[in-house]
Amino acid sequence: MASDLKVEQPQRYHLHHSHAHEEDVPGTVNLSAADGDDVFYGQALFPVPAEDPNDPLQWENWKKTMILIVCSAYSFLGNSALVGPAVYIGIYAEEFNITPSTASGLISYPNLAFGFGSLVLVPLYLKIGRRPVMLMSLVCFLAGLIGASQSKTYPALMGTRVLHAFGSGVCEALPVQLVNDIFFLHERGKRIGYYTVCLCLGATGPLYAGYMLAGGYSWRLYFYVEIAFAGVLLIIAFFVVEETMYDRKSMVSTIAPTAENGSTSDSKEVHTQHTENENHITAIPDRKSFISTLKPWSHIDHEAEFFMTMIRPFSYFVVPAVFWVITTYGIYIGLGALAFNYTFPMKITAPPYSWKQENSGLIAVANAVGFLGAVPLTFTSDRLAAYLTRKNNHIREAEMRLGVLFIPMLIAPAGLLVYGMTAQHNLHWFGYFAGVAMVNWSAFFYFSFTLAYAVDSYTANTSEMLIAMNLGKQAISFGMGLYLLDWILLRGYAVVIGGIFVSVLLANNLALFIFIFFGKRIRVVTSRTWLGGMHQKTAGQVMTH
Repeated sequence: MASDLKVEQPQRYHLHHSHAHEEDVPGTVNLSAADGDDVFYGQALFPVPAEDPNDPLQWENWKKTMILIVCSAYSFLGNSALVGPAVYIGIYAEEFNITPSTASGLISYPNLAFGFGSLVLVPLYLKIGRRPVMLMSLVCFLAGLIGASQSKTYPALMGTRVLHAFGSGVCEALPVQLVNDIFFLHERGKRIGYYTVCLCLGATGPLYAGYMLAGGYSWRLYFYVEIAFAGVLLIIAFFVVEETMYDRKSMVSTIAPTAENGSTSDSKEVHTQHTENENHITAIPDRKSFISTLKPWSHIDHEAEFFMTMIRPFSYFVVPAVFWVITTYGIYIGLGALAFNYTFPMKITAPPYSWKQENSGLIAVANAVGFLGAVPLTFTSDRLAAYLTRKNNHIREAEMRLGVLFIPMLIAPAGLLVYGMTAQHNLHWFGYFAGVAMVNWSAFFYFSFTLAYAVDSYTANTSEMLIAMNLGKQAISFGMGLYLLDWILLRGYAVVIGGIFVSVLLANNLALFIFIFFGKRIRVVTSRTWLGGMHQKTAGQVMTH
């Protein structure tokens, strides 16, 4: 028992202890604290960390925060590089002698490649580690940006755009994976929220791209700026992002009992902990040195199945909670990153507004206002879940964080209706900004907390679930954006945006009630199907790494 355990530790680090455990139903966790456990919000820590300072859960908070900052900054750069050139569609059409609809493919197809990048890179980081894949991804991203900045033809620009989008595709899965690797359950909502802010602020890329035009520069400058920041980020990542893939279960064998004379099978210097009730000593390794963490490679997990990891994620499309995250991200990205960025420049530069082309990216201000207005509320789902857990005798249910979505559920469709009617009837330009800000304020909550809910619900193979999410949401947003301009010209803004899109978004948001009232039943049913059995069999390869 924790009360019988006395630990002799050096003062330079403190190891966390916990007796929390997941119940038979995935997503239901017993957070009752035993004597000697570390607690937060009055509840034991989960996942349960290993008695090893090299377990990422045991790292110092500043180290975890720096890794999250770097990965979140990468998410911002990757997304801003993806959507920023949307304001150049007219320029590309003129320079390459193509139609605006064809030029919009320079946004749509890289957007699709962005999703499919995770199909290769996520299985790869399970095989060879998070750190080497992140570094390789940044190199690929940088190479694609350099190529795009030098492209002289439409095919060349398309190819290099697809390259940097594909390379940076892991920048959405990796931060979520790292949150799962290095943070405890009570921290996930807030930390995923911080990552979501950076992800969403990537949609402000058109603002910077537009003002570079205002300065009299060509569209290539935007890629030069992205190149500079990507290069700096690559250097910082090399020194900051330590490998977080860790086999927590195997520590039972790797931190082995010593012989009676106190010697260990490991030649490294170790610190020891003593138990009063057992006649043995367990060796705890030293924290790795800074120099040893700088290796650009990691160990290869020979048990991780690369190709099967590419195939299994498609099974998650039939898991309701995961499918809800997919549709949520796909619809909101299709609206925010594509629909708004496609239609606003076209409307605002034409009569009766007649704004200059370089001001057409100002809609990104509304994006930023919406997202930043939600940032002070990132703590809400963790706090609500902790409160409901205490009332539930310290048993956490994954659905307990979803109550914070009730208000955003209605604000987003209302904002979309405002935008669509403003465009249809050429109302005051403020209507565009108000509509976009309302949609994106709500999007922040749905992005952050539906994702946190899915991660809480199905922790067995988080990486494979993230692949399914990235593929699905990019495919949906691609479909929404590919023929958007043609649909609007045929049916009008009120019908397409104010009618069809509002209905689709509202239906997706109202699914909240299904999961609040029936979420646990759904988790029970899915855990007992062939799908649940298949993922439980492979969970040992993934969930503890």
